[in-house]
Amino acid sequence: MDAFTPQQTVELVSRIGTKKAGTRLDKLFVNSLLVGPLLGFGCAVTLSTEAAPWFQTNAPGLIRTIAATYFPIGLVMIVLSGADLFTSNIMFTTAALLERRISIVQVFKINVVSFFGNLAGTLFFMAIVTGYGGVFSLPAYKEAVFTFATQKMVLPEWHQIMLRAIGANWLVCFAVFISISAREIASKIIAIWFPTATFVALGLDHVIANMYFIPTAIFYGHPIITTSFYIWKSLIPTLIGNIIGGGLFVAAAYWYLYLTGEGSVQVDFNIGSLTTAMEAGGPMGPDKKSSHAYRRENSSTPIINGQVPPDGVPMDLPHSGSNMQSGIAKELSEEKYGKSMKSSPEDLRDRAHDA
Repeated sequence: MDAFTPQQTVELVSRIGTKKAGTRLDKLFVNSLLVGPLLGFGCAVTLSTEAAPWFQTNAPGLIRTIAATYFPIGLVMIVLSGADLFTSNIMFTTAALLERRISIVQVFKINVVSFFGNLAGTLFFMAIVTGYGGVFSLPAYKEAVFTFATQKMVLPEWHQIMLRAIGANWLVCFAVFISISAREIASKIIAIWFPTATFVALGLDHVIANMYFIPTAIFYGHPIITTSFYIWKSLIPTLIGNIIGGGLFVAAAYWYLYLTGEGSVQVDFNIGSLTTAMEAGGPMGPDKKSSHAYRRENSSTPIINGQVPPDGVPMDLPHSGSNMQSGIAKELSEEKYGKSMKSSPEDLRDRAHDA
């Protein structure tokens, strides 16, 4: 399996959060702004697919699942382009904070800027492209927009929306987490697709996606939903739930399992190397002597399946490419973002500039 292990992945998540802390505010805002249209495309095609009156009456679960399979295109574009999604930034910054690489002030700065950048970009896309563009102006589409928004925030209770939001960002952050463990594009797309489609098929609530779904209903004249109602009944509970889902159940959980008490975590960026493919089956403590996947005591000779390979046998796993070094080796090197100490804002700015 040519992928980063879970321990290496959560280490990379922490380094990404550290890198974001040194990003210039103007670039952070513009990069967050771009999330709106990218995620908006996925939201729009989901609403378009939901416009199926017969299915809505006779097979609502089926049409929601079909629509959910198209939604992940938005998150795929966001992850592969490096745009700043607020809900995944919750995971990145929480992991970096727990590793004492950034401060709580930096966490607040990153997430506030990315939140309002996502909001501005989503509202822009909603109004200009699909609003004034008349994408949902036909009666069948408009009805689908109203029905979707009603199911999202009118029918459920406040606490139900918050609890659904926990599950939504749990899955979204997990999708981003396992996409980081993948080493090439196809694997990253597959890793993102299924957890993301799952949260949409279950009708869970994502605060940035709802910035498109609910304002679209307001734009087309929903008879019940107003801006203030949206803020109280959807934006606030979804925001709280998403923070808990991504920060606690992904970032904090995997930080505790894989980074606490482990010391410095080495990340091998060489494609196809044995060390990056070894799986311990779960979090390991300091004593790793019992695993045959680790090196013998007082020896640098590797052991595979309990046996020492003969001389001349390469230690690289077979893979489709050559033994190149991953492009993120320089981007997320230990020298820049792997220090387990509190860093000053000046150090973080220097690291971001060098990257």
